[in-house]
Amino acid sequence: MSDILNQVFTGLSLASILLLVSLGLAIIYGTMGVINLAHGEFVMLGAYTVWFLQKNFGLDLLPCLVVSFFAVAAAGWLIERLIVRHLYKRPLDTILATWGVSVILQQGIRLTAGAELRYVKMPGWLSNAVPVLGVEVSAYRIFIFVLTLLLLAATYLLFARTRYGFSLRAVTQNQEVSRCFGINAARVYSLTFAYGAGLAGVAGALIAPLKSVSPDMGTGAVIDAFMVVVMGGVASLMGTVASAAIIGQVSGLLAFVYNDTVAKALVFFGVVILIRFMPEGIFSVRVRRG
Repeated sequence: MSDILNQVFTGLSLASILLLVSLGLAIIYGTMGVINLAHGEFVMLGAYTVWFLQKNFGLDLLPCLVVSFFAVAAAGWLIERLIVRHLYKRPLDTILATWGVSVILQQGIRLTAGAELRYVKMPGWLSNAVPVLGVEVSAYRIFIFVLTLLLLAATYLLFARTRYGFSLRAVTQNQEVSRCFGINAARVYSLTFAYGAGLAGVAGALIAPLKSVSPDMGTGAVIDAFMVVVMGGVASLMGTVASAAIIGQVSGLLAFVYNDTVAKALVFFGVVILIRFMPEGIFSVRVRRG
């Protein structure tokens, strides 16, 4: 029983990290139709923000999370204003442009922070294990799980219960009609892109203490995020949550039976087979756009 519980908690921690990385990507693509290949670099920027703040100012993780969100959100807002907004309804051009942005960000970090691996210190109050149902679980992984739930709830309330959320849904369905009601579509899209980027920054900040920080760390993250979003049905927030949970648990189980490399390959193969027969994902939501 202890092995089973330990495996469940491992899967939950993997699912939490997957969801954090995927949530911003799902928001950007599901509402704006932008395939953002630079999303992994937003994760990387969040990780480097924590490293920079710890190295130069000695800040604890919690204030670093807040700074990472706003710093990466500002970078996302700037990229949307300068590049992405001119490429709406041109998906191939958007893919090429965001891939170019990802290369620029990677090389920029190499030139400014160096190409060597960087390390972020885990807070002392989260470095111990705590007993949960008789199983020793990392306090930091529990922290990630709880914070993920809080961010998910905040995101749902933002999009479902605020004026901004209503405006976004209106713009997504019909820009011309929404403009007639005084909604600034360009401003809504800019804020949406910035919010998605900010979530990725928080994900990177949380991942940083678990693995080394490097300029290309976002490449693997964006691949996993796309798997979650595609499997979840692209525009479905709850589908993204369920997809992250499924992939996280399956990845944890396969890694326990085999190893991390085999687990990643088998999960990727399974997702490819799934979208071959269910191209809209298993939690697809139809959104009418005008």
